[in-house]
Amino acid sequence: MDWMALSDAEWTAVRLSLRVATVAMLASLPPALLVSMILARGRFWGKSLLNGLVHMPLILPPVVTGFALLLLFGRRGPVGAFLAENFGLVFSFRWTGAALACAVMGFPFMVRSIRLSIEAVDRKLEEAAGTLGASPAWIFLTVTLPLILPGILAGMVLSFAKAMGEFGATITFVSNIPGETQTLSAAIYTFTQVPGGDAGAMRLAVISVVISMAALMLSEATASAAARRTVAA
Repeated sequence: MDWMALSDAEWTAVRLSLRVATVAMLASLPPALLVSMILARGRFWGKSLLNGLVHMPLILPPVVTGFALLLLFGRRGPVGAFLAENFGLVFSFRWTGAALACAVMGFPFMVRSIRLSIEAVDRKLEEAAGTLGASPAWIFLTVTLPLILPGILAGMVLSFAKAMGEFGATITFVSNIPGETQTLSAAIYTFTQVPGGDAGAMRLAVISVVISMAALMLSEATASAAARRTVAA
């Protein structure tokens, strides 16, 4: 099994991918929860437009999304220049940019999963809590959130899995810099472009499959446990 022994550069790509995917997933969660609630419960003009913007990364070529991020968050972009000058936060050609690209690409999956869970909640349960004097925030924390937790977990895993496999938007926005922005997908692509790189590509592909399957199994176990606690309550 010597062919499965990863080199230092390959381990670096694995660690970087895990960090990028985790940061992208966690950073996406608060806005995804807010947007999901707005789309599921809101009644306002422009709702269809907001829904279209949220799901735009699903229909656009990833390269186009990456180019748009480069225009907005690059060093000379309006948002990127502002963040760099005022907060010292740089996205272009940094691992933080890779996390941003992965978060944008995985955002629609998380929103859709959470939104479906919110729409499936029985509003009578929330109304009953309200008649007992509970505030809207307390109702959300004690009634709504436990009921939609399986959907949240499923959305987080979908976002994480998308981030682990993201390639087009990431490489367009932050390039393919070893040790800085070269994630698993970019490293696999690099191996396929050099003679004798098939073994390295195969090793990283196996690692990618293992990580993705582990994430899915963890999601199923956590969602099942959350569902059991909700029924018991």
